[in-house]
Amino acid sequence: MSSKESIEKEALKTILEAGEEGILQSELWKKLGVSSREGSRIARKFEEKGKISRERVLSNGRYTYRLVFKKVPVTLDSVKDVPCLVCEEIDKCFPGGTFDPTTCLKLTNWIDPRRRSRS
Repeated sequence: MSSKESIEKEALKTILEAGEEGILQSELWKKLGVSSREGSRIARKFEEKGKISRERVLSNGRYTYRLVFKKVPVTLDSVKDVPCLVCEEIDKCFPGGTFDPTTCLKLTNWIDPRRRSRS
């Protein structure tokens, strides 16, 4: 994982952990140790992907954004075709087990169908 991907992953995790209150954009950048320019780019990227909302707020006499993780409702349609539901090896499937969900090609292909051509 590249440094950029690592920072983005940490940023999203921090926003999620901030809960319903969210986190001020300026606080997040301080926690991550990145510039406000880089931080703003990350926030806009997440907003465009629909992962967070950015709400303009006044803090200490300056405008900034409050970043809040968007909750996506889970539906049965989102898991109806997961191969695990009909897998004959489900009882033996766990991290480090005879079968491992972290290396299962059927599960990987269900999660990201674009990978089918690469497997």
